[in-house]
Amino acid sequence: MMRFYTISTKRIGLAVSVFLFAMAVACQSSKDPVPTSVKPTPGESTPGGIAYQTTPVTLKKPANFPDIVYDLSQNPLTVEGVALGKTLFYDPQLSRDTTISCGFCHQQFAGFGHSDHPLSHGIGGKFGTRNVPGLQNLAWSREFFWDGGVTSLDELPISPIQNVVEMDLKFSDALSRVQKSPKYPALFKAAFGSDTVTTARFLKAISQFLLTLVSADSRYDKYVRNESGADFTSDELAGLNLFRQKCATCHATDLFTDKSYRNNGLPVGAIKDQGRYTITLDEADRLKFKVPSLRNVERTFPYMHDGRFATLELVLNHYKSGVTDSPSLDPILKGNGQLGIVLTDGEKKQIIAFLLTLTDDTFINNRAFSAN
Repeated sequence: MMRFYTISTKRIGLAVSVFLFAMAVACQSSKDPVPTSVKPTPGESTPGGIAYQTTPVTLKKPANFPDIVYDLSQNPLTVEGVALGKTLFYDPQLSRDTTISCGFCHQQFAGFGHSDHPLSHGIGGKFGTRNVPGLQNLAWSREFFWDGGVTSLDELPISPIQNVVEMDLKFSDALSRVQKSPKYPALFKAAFGSDTVTTARFLKAISQFLLTLVSADSRYDKYVRNESGADFTSDELAGLNLFRQKCATCHATDLFTDKSYRNNGLPVGAIKDQGRYTITLDEADRLKFKVPSLRNVERTFPYMHDGRFATLELVLNHYKSGVTDSPSLDPILKGNGQLGIVLTDGEKKQIIAFLLTLTDDTFINNRAFSAN
């Protein structure tokens, strides 16, 4: 955890954040930018009576993406707000024993997933019940977690902070620690015009950082946008065509998920996770899990809600011959009286070759997203 020893150091750090985030957003390809505006909170001003100023960040919609669904008007992005959110994201003070931050499980090199373990790994070496999903393109989602149990990005951090096998700290205690920490007053004042730490400001700041985690610069993106550096091999092109035929019903649009909940035929594991059913209590939702995005899938292993498959080949083997029937099994996996998806070994290799084109090295290596 970085300490800020002098006012000069703080200013340098803020200047670096301004530059990095401005560069990060400017590099996103865009056809239909979504403007944001920043207005001082009424009544809040500097000691001299001048309303505080922030630096707006424009979250741009990549040309090949659908429309953003997050309401940016309710939480306009600013350089100062994003910088505060990033500091909170990487702060282990938000866990009971001050060892676990959000960034501990959501590792940038792994597409902001956690490649070390099949299941989430938190405080005291405890393991959770599900695989850590990658974080990316959250401005295009309304529901979160494998079961969709959270329906607001602004409320998302509360769950891992309070989860007893993740960060294991009452949210009120996490808020209190931030209120008492000497490093936060200046950051909150820069972002919100006042050094008062509130629940809303805490959560909106983290959302601002998460919203900047846009992955849209893979070789595939360049290919569909007709940009340079987008050449595909014959196997990659064949894999793309096969993917569109056999996989794109669920992994739809260039977000590579239709955001639905589906039972993909996994045999029930030892944890007996019932998926979406635990939220809705609807029998039709038993064993259904949210369709994950396949962006950066090369980096987000292991796969499935419980991390049972270590490789993409094992994933495709499951769809070829490992699908288990059940009342809620997705109909697309039992067509023509046959379970699964018909795939030859050659087709599996071609699909994997295509999936590797979804790796976004710009996103993976963007220093604006890294811990200071």
